Amino acid sequence: MEELLTLKDLLVKGDVQGALVIVEELTEMSRNDIIKTIRSYAVILLLHLIKQKAEKRSTRSWDVPIRNSVREIQRENKRRKAGGYYLSPEELRETLEEAYLNAIDEASLEVAEGRYEPDELEKLVNRKEIINCGLDLILLGESS
Repeated sequence: MEELLTLKDLLVKGDVQGALVIVEELTEMSRNDIIKTIRSYAVILLLHLIKQKAEKRSTRSWDVPIRNSVREIQRENKRRKAGGYYLSPEELRETLEEAYLNAIDEASLEVAEGRYEPDELEKLVNRKEIINCGLDLILLGESS
């Protein structure tokens, strides 16, 4: 809110250069919020993909959060007015990679009733395969 008031003051004063600096700050703040939201949904997505791979099965209670997370990531990533996307496929991959450690930690509490530590669980699944699967789910839905 403070930034908007500063922006208004700068525009009233005719300080376009100063106003552009504030606009850049606001843009960066907005983008960071979007990335944070996408990362949160990515943790949920990866958590359930890890559980599927580790337990070699799936349940509706895992399938639904996977679908919902994919939808929410797609929705958050889409630029409604300007068109296009906030994050490129490579940036989405980086976000999934960042979310992976949190997902493996959370999955370790659930897979086989919490029997595995995160490092043990990570040996049961293929990190790259999980991330690629998550990315494919997100990107394939964008084209349909």
